[in-house]
Amino acid sequence: MRNGGGLPTVKKMFMAPDPGLVRLRVSLRAVLGIGLAVTVSELAGLSLSASITGGLTALLALFTVGDATVRGQVVTTALLPAVGFPVLALSAVLHAVPTLRDAVWLAVIFCGVYARRWGPRGHALGIFAFMTFFITQFLHAVPGQLPQLYAAMGLSLAASSAVRFGAWCIERRTPAPVTSAAPAGRGLSRPTTRQAFQATAACAFAIAAGQVLSHERWYWAVGTAWWIFVNTASRGETLVRGFRRVLGTVIGIAVGLVIAVPLDGAGAPTSGLVAVCVFGIFYAAAVSYTWMMLSVTVMVGLLYGLLGVLDPGLLVLRVMETGAGALGAALAVLLVLPVTTHATTDAWVQRALHCVHACTSEAAARLAGSPAADPARYVAELELLLGRVRLSLSPLVHPLSPLRARKARARKVIVLLDQCAREVRGLASVAADPDASHDARLAAACRRVEAAVEALTVPAAARSAVGIPVAAAHPSGGEPALTHLHGLEQALKALAVPLRGPITAPA
Repeated sequence: MRNGGGLPTVKKMFMAPDPGLVRLRVSLRAVLGIGLAVTVSELAGLSLSASITGGLTALLALFTVGDATVRGQVVTTALLPAVGFPVLALSAVLHAVPTLRDAVWLAVIFCGVYARRWGPRGHALGIFAFMTFFITQFLHAVPGQLPQLYAAMGLSLAASSAVRFGAWCIERRTPAPVTSAAPAGRGLSRPTTRQAFQATAACAFAIAAGQVLSHERWYWAVGTAWWIFVNTASRGETLVRGFRRVLGTVIGIAVGLVIAVPLDGAGAPTSGLVAVCVFGIFYAAAVSYTWMMLSVTVMVGLLYGLLGVLDPGLLVLRVMETGAGALGAALAVLLVLPVTTHATTDAWVQRALHCVHACTSEAAARLAGSPAADPARYVAELELLLGRVRLSLSPLVHPLSPLRARKARARKVIVLLDQCAREVRGLASVAADPDASHDARLAAACRRVEAAVEALTVPAAARSAVGIPVAAAHPSGGEPALTHLHGLEQALKALAVPLRGPITAPA
């Protein structure tokens, strides 16, 4: 989905697969939820800083909470104040004690990354804790403002939750964010433990470098270093993510100079453009980190305009702080307990293949008449997993990668997995048709797909000895389910070639 430099064309971004238009609906819901949160804060008579806090709180709740069930999402959202309120108080109270403030923030950073081992809930709570500290620095909040900030946070969570879980509850079940593919391990062999040390080291560097650049806006370097580590699992992924963050920020600054600076905080147009940026953040997040960062950067410029402190020099400083944070992240992943890409990439590919098989089985069961079978949830999960595969392989397919043979194999893997996803989406669509009837050949076709997945994921000695049905001739266009199964089988067999050798260097 990305061009050579990491920035997709607008056409590619809007033509990216969006099963059930979930990405579009989630983005529109985010605009509504955040808009309602800010409106409620304003109607309550809270200050501008409190209203901004409320809007960012709602954004974080809608963006980071991603448990597999709506009930789980409700519980995680309800827990956000449990980490947000204490961190908010600590950050405000320690604002005038820089050394202690920095030490506490580093502790929050370590715990926030370490918490990812507890899945989507730990992931969301860790991000919220970090960002609560960040928001306090962004607004230069002091203890006297805490009551209003607490009120804004509570009201905004209630307002955004009313939209998410009440007025516009899009899904009754969604795939949980896939945050780790590697075995859990123990101690320093656990990826989340290694990342906790890496992120803390990167942010310590960012604090020092950021304060050299600016005693007022140093926290942007820390924010950059932190977010580069979110949803990455290896040093290659982290380095590419850092590059894309800098690229998105630079382009966003250029857009901000054209849009945000001339507006100079004018209320109505600024609010409208902030809403557009919110939509862009949510719509681009699953497609392009660069486009997402462009939207974030423009939104921040607009918020600075509302606060009355925006000028071109501030935007240039933002670029410099972003570069400092990206440099800190790069040094940390290269020097502090580095996590290699080979095992990580293989694990994501294996999970994607198992998901293909699960979706095929569910679709076949649905076509056979089982009302409980639901291939749609696996289709959505497969999209997330393929995003992780692309992220893991991104260092290899980047234009600057010198490993041409591995680059070619990596691109072939991505192309074939995308073909699998297309066939799976088509199969699920056929299965959802109430007029679709059972075909006796589906069982044999599904067994061939199962055998193809097994050939890619199970060692030869451990494979089943059961005979595999002979492949049938390519079905005609009047048999759509069999057509999709045949295409899926061929794509899986073709994957054996690029997966036969290591795609990434073991080191």
